[in-house]
Amino acid sequence: MCRALRTVSLAIQVCLLATAPLWAQKVNPNPDQLRVALLPDENASTVIKNNEPLKLYLEQKLGKKVELVVTTDYSSMIEAMRRGRIEMAYFGPLSYVMAKEKAPAIEAFAAQIQKGSATYRSVLIANTQSGLRDLKDIRGKVVAFGDPASTSSHLIPKSALRAAGLTEKVDYQEQFVGNHDAVALIVQNGKAQAGGLSEPIFQALVEKKVIDPARVKVLQASKPFPNYPWTLQGGLAPELKEKIRRAFYELKDPVVLKTLKAEGFAPVQDKDYDGIRELGRILKLDFASLAK
Repeated sequence: MCRALRTVSLAIQVCLLATAPLWAQKVNPNPDQLRVALLPDENASTVIKNNEPLKLYLEQKLGKKVELVVTTDYSSMIEAMRRGRIEMAYFGPLSYVMAKEKAPAIEAFAAQIQKGSATYRSVLIANTQSGLRDLKDIRGKVVAFGDPASTSSHLIPKSALRAAGLTEKVDYQEQFVGNHDAVALIVQNGKAQAGGLSEPIFQALVEKKVIDPARVKVLQASKPFPNYPWTLQGGLAPELKEKIRRAFYELKDPVVLKTLKAEGFAPVQDKDYDGIRELGRILKLDFASLAK
């Protein structure tokens, strides 16, 4: 009788393990190497090169090897976090919300400070030859977005267009081009009349003279939203998580800060991104399916 019960119990445990969600897979609490994923907003080699100072800083502060990872797109980055293939990740606000749906144990802990604030804005831009003067003029035009999981290059600008009475596929054609740089370039080249992207990225492209302000203008800037969160696996050892948090909160190295385009880092938590969830509800987005 007892042996039979033990057999049934074992069978139930095996069944539960087989059907357990992937985010429940055990994370090494104190790995020798930390894999750190960065957003694929630009060319992968450029992203890794630009973040080399951060890699060296984290290795020094944490006493561990650090590997920088750039996935092919937002969805594969979310999947890597869900499967425990990376220990830390730098998400956009929307991709973080989507990742949290897939992997509830991950923790947002820091956001960069720019111009004294841990917030940023999205902009809707237009080709200066398109004749667009405000959002309502976009009716019947082509609008470029970055990745479907991008906050400032999809969620926020699409919400602004909805607020202006314009619905995708009905009032305008939408075109996803992968990243923020591509949005700005396709608008500049006139293949799309308007597009949405991060304001800091747009400003950087203008400063680098990749984008000519005589050919591309800002139609509208959004209200401020919480900046991109740095996240970590919740299954890491508490002592390691605290060291990681401190490494960001106490970051003063001017070289590292310059490459990150940051003045410093402020603590954030999951509830700070409820405004992003609200925009998603307005657009009737299924965060879990978007991450597939």
